[in-house]
Amino acid sequence: MQISVIIPTYNRVAMLGRAIDSVLAQTTPADEIIVVDDGSDDDTKIFVGACYPQITYLYQAHAGVSAARNHGFRFADGDWMALLDSDDAWQPTKLTEQLALARQSPELRLIHSDELWFRNGKPLAQQDHHRKRGGWIFDDCLPRCVISPSAVLLRRELIQQHQGFDEQLPACEDYDLWLRVCAHEPVGFVETPLVRKYGGHADQLSRTVPALDQYRIKVLARLIDDGLLNDEQVEATRATLARKLNIYISGARRRGHQQEVRQHVDLQCRLNL
Repeated sequence: MQISVIIPTYNRVAMLGRAIDSVLAQTTPADEIIVVDDGSDDDTKIFVGACYPQITYLYQAHAGVSAARNHGFRFADGDWMALLDSDDAWQPTKLTEQLALARQSPELRLIHSDELWFRNGKPLAQQDHHRKRGGWIFDDCLPRCVISPSAVLLRRELIQQHQGFDEQLPACEDYDLWLRVCAHEPVGFVETPLVRKYGGHADQLSRTVPALDQYRIKVLARLIDDGLLNDEQVEATRATLARKLNIYISGARRRGHQQEVRQHVDLQCRLNL
């Protein structure tokens, strides 16, 4: 089993070393580590070259995290791919425990794990609705993203089958890909928290992209339009989309965003929601 680790980054030179060090500290070493620099204008290139000459550094013009991950996928040699966001870090046994499950259940093509959350350096308790599991989890994935990119180990052919992350989505690209995967196959899950997620910094996605549900709505509508779901999945997707649309339209009305209201009411009408 050859493992490629892909770390997309953008202007996070202060955090990147923690992420890379956590990969180098794995009890099962990765076969290659690829840092994809998404157009940083800080000292990322100098830092990686000086401190980590043994890893691969790729640069691309700024195109977003999805494009950076996909670029890394195309370059990587591994039959298994692991993602790590540059503001997160792994526990030392992350790859060891996931590979053990992969050997035990060779039919699994995506394995994720539980995680520890920190905000401004302090532990953060997770709510019940954030609880994760394995198996057939399509319904669990509908309300929100329940698989962290930094927690996944996935097969190369699975990425190729689903054509990677949607580079047209500025957010919720992981929500989109996991829904497409989980609609058609079960996923593996390691209950041990193997990822440390750090929040509270200024460029965190939830701070920089407003109204994330607008992108979840787009993803759900496309899932229905694509016609690749079974009848039960369509029903569950329609119910989730109807709830999200009602909430989003009410908020847009309160903010006086009439164009958004019309756009989403039109979607309600088109899908008979």
